[in-house]
Amino acid sequence: MKKKEAAIEIVKKFIQSDPLKAAQALETLAVSDAAQVLKELPSAVAAQCLEHLPPLTAAQLLEKNSIGEAADILLKTGKYHAADIFRRFNPAFSKAVIPLLAHDFSKDMAEILAYPKESAGRMMHTDFLAFRGDLKVREVILKLRQIAKKHLPAAYCYVVDASNVLLGVLNMRDLLLAAPDAPVEEVMIRDVVKVSPFTDREELVSMFARKHYLAVPVINETGRIIGIVSTKNIIASTEEEATEDLQILFGASAEERVYSPALFKIKKRLPWLHINLFTVFLAGAVVAMFEGLIAKIAVLAVFLPVVAGQGGNAGTQTLAVVLRGMIMREIEPKSAAKMVLTEVWVSFVNGAVTGLVTGLVVWLWKGNPYLGLVVAVAMVVNLIVAGLSGALIPLTMKRLGFDPAHSSGIVLTTITDVVGFLAFFGMAWLLQGKLV
Repeated sequence: MKKKEAAIEIVKKFIQSDPLKAAQALETLAVSDAAQVLKELPSAVAAQCLEHLPPLTAAQLLEKNSIGEAADILLKTGKYHAADIFRRFNPAFSKAVIPLLAHDFSKDMAEILAYPKESAGRMMHTDFLAFRGDLKVREVILKLRQIAKKHLPAAYCYVVDASNVLLGVLNMRDLLLAAPDAPVEEVMIRDVVKVSPFTDREELVSMFARKHYLAVPVINETGRIIGIVSTKNIIASTEEEATEDLQILFGASAEERVYSPALFKIKKRLPWLHINLFTVFLAGAVVAMFEGLIAKIAVLAVFLPVVAGQGGNAGTQTLAVVLRGMIMREIEPKSAAKMVLTEVWVSFVNGAVTGLVTGLVVWLWKGNPYLGLVVAVAMVVNLIVAGLSGALIPLTMKRLGFDPAHSSGIVLTTITDVVGFLAFFGMAWLLQGKLV
């Protein structure tokens, strides 16, 4: 018993000293083992660890505990992370947990969950400073000094009326230079950039990139300030979105982590591998159409992967640039057509140059200029289609309401393989008399 208590004490100290590494270590364990570790810890320490776990993983661990234990840990977790965890509970478990949560806590969670995913309402926090407009400058400075003794004050101080309606923001320099008995509403900046809780993440990223604010207030429909979105929130959200998009792009799950259980990884990856298998068979069917031509001119098989590989690489380059532009809101509907045409032109030039080089190499290597011509033309055609597809696939998926990154790589590779094979074998069929 003493050994067990000593072990728990060591784990507790590890979590308190480095909760991030503790969470990563917890992810390497099987769900049942990790849940058992959490069960042995005080709820406050367990909550500290959950703060650094992906919401789905945290939900899986809590579901292995009793309803009461899960509710107790959830109450000690930050309400925004708690809301994300709560969304991942199975319906029966979440229904059982709700009555055990404090009324204010469950109300706050319900409000957070009411906002769309990746909106300002989901990312905002309520830890901000706001003062009544009729307070004197000296009173505000005194309050700021008192707050600074406990922790650093927020980046900005906001001015509100009696109903908490946002009136302005205080510039610290103006505050310090103002007359001590002047009301702060005379000192404040009235032109405040503010956002609705329904403002999406992409718009926030664009705003922060242009304005370089440290934080932006979030107001409701009546003009009341209900929270702030800080640069830290935006950076964290953007990093998470970027890593999720990278995983989704290649057919992995957005929820998957390095230390996710093997069974979870298999369940998430296997469906997309089957889809990829279907697309490979589709490309194989195109090759099978020209089986007789390949048997007659066997050298064609040597250059087949060259054409397909260049098309895939060129398409992925375009896809990466377009996805970044969409995330950063650099692509507007009115300029989308111009962007697509630019990518097609770039792909044509790249295809012409690489096709010419490849065609000359093939000619010198095999001594047949027509074989070089076949490879060069196929490469130009494939790179043009690769550029067009890399630009259009994410735009089309977004127009249809899907995640633009969702396995775009698989779709792109299929198109470039099929078109590349058709162009290559089509040209070879037309010039077969010159190739034998």
